[in-house]
Amino acid sequence: MEQYTVTGMSCAACSARVEKAVSKVSGVTSCSVSLLTNTMGVEGDASAQNIISAVEEAGYGASPKGAEVGKAGQSVSEDALKDRETPILKRRLVSSLGFLVVLMYFSMGHMMWSWPVPAWFEHNHIAMGILQLLLAGIIMVINQKFFISGFKSLWHRAPNMDTLVALGSMASYVWSIFALFMMTDAQLHGDMDGVMKYMHEFYFESAAMILTLITVGKMLEARSKGKTTDALKSLMRLAPKTAVLVREGAEVTVPIEQVRKGDIFVVRPGENIPVDGIVLEGISAVNEAALTGESIPVDKSAGDIVSAATMNQSGFLRCEASRVGEDTTLSQIIKMVSDAAATKAPIAKIADKVSGVFVPIVISIAVVTTIVWLLLGREFAYALARGISILVISCPCALGLATPVAIMVGNGLGARNGILFKTAASLEEAGKGQIVALDKTGTITSGEPMVTDLVPAEGISEKELLEMALALEAKSEHPLARAVLKKGKELSLKMDEVSDFTALPGNGLSAALGGKRLLGGSMSFIGEKLPLPKEMKHRAEELAENGKTPLLFAEDDRLLGIIAVADTIKEDSSRAVRQLQGMGIHVVMLTGDNERTARAIGRQAGVDEVIAGVLPDGKESVIRKLKEQGKTAMVGDGINDAPALTRADMGIAIGAGADVAVDAADVVLMKSTLSGVPAAIRLSRAALRNIHENLFWAFIYNIIGIPLAAGVFVHFGLTLNPMFGAAAMSLSSFCVVSNALRLNFCKLHDAGRDRKVKPANITIINEQSGKDGKETMTKTMKIEGMMCGHCEARVKKVLEALAEVDSAEVSHEAGTAVVTMSAEVSNEVLKKTVEDQDYKVISIA
Repeated sequence: MEQYTVTGMSCAACSARVEKAVSKVSGVTSCSVSLLTNTMGVEGDASAQNIISAVEEAGYGASPKGAEVGKAGQSVSEDALKDRETPILKRRLVSSLGFLVVLMYFSMGHMMWSWPVPAWFEHNHIAMGILQLLLAGIIMVINQKFFISGFKSLWHRAPNMDTLVALGSMASYVWSIFALFMMTDAQLHGDMDGVMKYMHEFYFESAAMILTLITVGKMLEARSKGKTTDALKSLMRLAPKTAVLVREGAEVTVPIEQVRKGDIFVVRPGENIPVDGIVLEGISAVNEAALTGESIPVDKSAGDIVSAATMNQSGFLRCEASRVGEDTTLSQIIKMVSDAAATKAPIAKIADKVSGVFVPIVISIAVVTTIVWLLLGREFAYALARGISILVISCPCALGLATPVAIMVGNGLGARNGILFKTAASLEEAGKGQIVALDKTGTITSGEPMVTDLVPAEGISEKELLEMALALEAKSEHPLARAVLKKGKELSLKMDEVSDFTALPGNGLSAALGGKRLLGGSMSFIGEKLPLPKEMKHRAEELAENGKTPLLFAEDDRLLGIIAVADTIKEDSSRAVRQLQGMGIHVVMLTGDNERTARAIGRQAGVDEVIAGVLPDGKESVIRKLKEQGKTAMVGDGINDAPALTRADMGIAIGAGADVAVDAADVVLMKSTLSGVPAAIRLSRAALRNIHENLFWAFIYNIIGIPLAAGVFVHFGLTLNPMFGAAAMSLSSFCVVSNALRLNFCKLHDAGRDRKVKPANITIINEQSGKDGKETMTKTMKIEGMMCGHCEARVKKVLEALAEVDSAEVSHEAGTAVVTMSAEVSNEVLKKTVEDQDYKVISIA
């Protein structure tokens, strides 16, 4: 996407005009204009010159954005987001107020409350009129931008908000000049009643007040708009300005722009890491809160990756630069947030369609209203006041800002918490999901096998078991062996050297140690070599039922014990799944693991459905089926899951770390914890709710304000002075922007604020259906009274004895039985089957 800076826009009608003009350029496939940031994103192969020419022909200015590189190496610099509009508006407002106070003193203070004036003004109404004309004229010159922009856009047949303000103010001023000339004629003919009549038809103060009040609103709006980019600006301020490089054995401090890939840099405690790199030497704790939102420091040592703008807290680090300039993680985040702000959410199309015709319709309504009141016999001044009131109360700005301000604030809040939405559409759509499919490895689980249980045989200690296992596994390259070695390293156990090491067919290892033969491997492998005690065999089966891999070890003809290894679930996974379910979302786990292991992990995580034995390309077909039942989000690591992430309505890459530009994902979560998924959905729903509120107030403001200004409610004693109309208009956009800023108070990780949603009505699908291809269904039974593994086996046996039941996964710890059926079995039958074994069924779902 190519981005441009657009100048001269003042309201939603302007952005709609520019968008329409550029969309007609040959080669442009899509165009999105942001009134909030005065930027335009264009996709296609059209030349920059043709695009700029189209914008200029529409009456605005444009120039390529991001051609320069910021001080910190980003394509988007903090200087580009600097609020230049507020100081200008402040100077205009102060100057306008100074002359307006004098004008109001003479026009209302003296005329209505007899405030004193110089003697030569007393009873000299023409002099008073000329003074008001001059003061109002000065204020109009100070605020000439409204007239230049308004009439220029009218000339290009694309009237905007400035057109409404300019027409309202100019109409008041011109009518007042006409009244002043008529007053001179009346005085020339000695008609003092006529002089007094025309004096009361002066609208000089209205012409000046309209401009001043609109400027007040514009200034408040600009200040609020500036705050919506605070998050992006704070990210830019994080980037270090210098780096300490090692050159020819000496440390040299250089500007960050001079750092190149491959340079060696050092970081001392308390300093920010200047660029992305790989640790060569040193051990330290690094605070990565700036990028991931995680306040707990992360330990770093040789071989680990560090990112720019994170803080080294404790030790000395020597690193090699791997990403510099625009390639750093921080720069990618800034670019992603900026690009998202340049796109439009689907809901913005509503406001865009209205904004495109809003101003011409308002002008037409103002003209018709004036004519109607004249036909009804009201004096011209009254009819004109009604028309002017309509012009100055109508506000297309509120419509145009309703969506982008919420998107910008939402994106900034997400970035501060390690949640990156690639487009405005992804921020809007993330909260609409009904189904969330979770990859198991690396998403629900840590993705790294760990030792979970040590079961030594009689007469063997845990230390002896582990030491023997370490000696045998030291020469193995299997992932499960690495888990055993890691456990031994944590406990600082010795590792004996073995000889005659052999990897045997059938998942086994063999080696010689001290004249004895060591064996290790699966239960079936060890069972072929020596008889297994009944209790150890049962324990191995129990571990396998819980999704763990039992590794058995033996010395000659003696069993040493069992070491269980498993890919354990992350500590926050089950909590995140519960939060998703509390939002009414159906949670599915996809994995290539076998059914038994998958069921055990699914049971621990608490997911609604487990689909096992699915290869990466098979996940994509599962997502297809899930999409038939509702909006589906796929959560994966962004690499192996790319086909599924692309196929899903919403692809969420978790734990992206330094690789934030995951092409297949719509949302990127910097942290590797699953809690970011409900947080992203929570933020999306809050942002969408905020957009709805903004659109409601923008529409209702105009729906009520325009009829009120037209005098529709005059019979109820309700009319609107043009000055009050201008005051109302000046505050409307400010209110919309202020409402959007409330998003900053959204607690992304607070499930207590979630609105309880009825669970999605999703039919369970099962990729592991029988050979006949029939789909299966599951029911979860809550059972009370199971005390041990024998109880589990008993309940499992009676349930699986039912003809319709394919399998039953029973856990006495969780007190549940997940029953998979090929045909419907009534709850009464399931309940009776279990309760006949003297257990109590609490519920069946």
